[in-house]
Amino acid sequence: MIGLPTVSFLFGEDGPDGEAVVHVETTQSKTGCPSCGTVARVKDRSWVELVDLPIYDRISRLVWHKRRWSCMDPDCSMGTWTEVDDRIAAPRQVLTARAARWATRQVGRFARSVSEVAGDLGCDWHTVNDTVMAYGEALLEADEDRFDTVAALGIDEVLMVRVGPYHRHHFSTQLVDVERGQLLDVVPGRGSTEPMAWLAERGPAFRAAIEYGTIDLSGPYRRVFEVMVPSATLVADPFHLVRHANAKLDECRRRVQNETLGHRGRKHDPLFRCRRLLTRAKERLDDKGTEKLTGLLRAGDPHGEVATLWEAKEAVREIYTHVDAELALEWIDELSRDLQDPDYPIEARSLGRTLRRWRKQIAAWHRAHVTNGPTEAVNNLIKRVKRAAFGFTSFRNYRIRSLLYAGKPNWDLLATLTPR
Repeated sequence: MIGLPTVSFLFGEDGPDGEAVVHVETTQSKTGCPSCGTVARVKDRSWVELVDLPIYDRISRLVWHKRRWSCMDPDCSMGTWTEVDDRIAAPRQVLTARAARWATRQVGRFARSVSEVAGDLGCDWHTVNDTVMAYGEALLEADEDRFDTVAALGIDEVLMVRVGPYHRHHFSTQLVDVERGQLLDVVPGRGSTEPMAWLAERGPAFRAAIEYGTIDLSGPYRRVFEVMVPSATLVADPFHLVRHANAKLDECRRRVQNETLGHRGRKHDPLFRCRRLLTRAKERLDDKGTEKLTGLLRAGDPHGEVATLWEAKEAVREIYTHVDAELALEWIDELSRDLQDPDYPIEARSLGRTLRRWRKQIAAWHRAHVTNGPTEAVNNLIKRVKRAAFGFTSFRNYRIRSLLYAGKPNWDLLATLTPR
């Protein structure tokens, strides 16, 4: 029942709420003073009740009969102290060591909610959460191999929480090993300061090993790599570029809608009816879809502005049909010049300026062939943790829970560590 050779079972009883109560004590009968080494005597005993794992689906408690020792040397300043045994329970923890490790694994590795695990153990939410944070933090600190050589580093943001009467957005930034799809760490905000500080802490050797950086079209994250890892090849994610082109197309459609009809799109308006067709890839439109799109644009786009943006979006997608990086760069340069023609819609000119600013990072994909896809996958795992927890307000809880689930720590270390 106890599983420890130097811990003896005293007796068992039924608790006041029907739980199983097991009384134990250690077999240690002699010890020395931690300060002077003098043989100590037992002064008295105190009973400490700990939350333990259920026994046959029955909530249980472990009552540890602790000895309080007293130093026999009158000149020693130690006085008295209570025995400690990390195998039974870590210092200042309400759960037994085995229950604490089980709870940490359930909440961290399997993304169960704290309240659900607390219900299984028959204890308070804060009791389980404090334990998971203590053991989880100790596990992450002990697992130094998580920061192995990283050749491709991805950076992206996730909305952490909305707080206050005006629902102010608080974001977090994820740093991900793209090749392994592993979350390395989470820092607050979505600016460049915190990721730069994190990279500075990792040291020159870690930064020198980074060959590629993958980001969306974010200026602050671009600055992180330009300042901290200037030797790395920065790659603009293809998905985000195409999505940006689709966003400009949608902006143009809404503007033309208001200019021609004086109101937002309604279900019978031509441009509103073709909004889905506009974002679909050209090669995925059959003859019926092409004919429908052409007819709706003819009816709702008198100056051909939306059609121009649609062709621009398709031209952006064509960047990734090239296999040669130099040819792709020439295509980007020519396309950005064409789109900045004064006769083109303002959304097209904006798209052209974006292509010009990110030309090298867009073309770098043809050499590196790394994307922010693994980073987005890690973001989905973090969002799953958020759903299980019904949201977070504490960044510490959010960071540790995210790293335990998406950071892939070495869970074998959990059995060997004790939080302090």
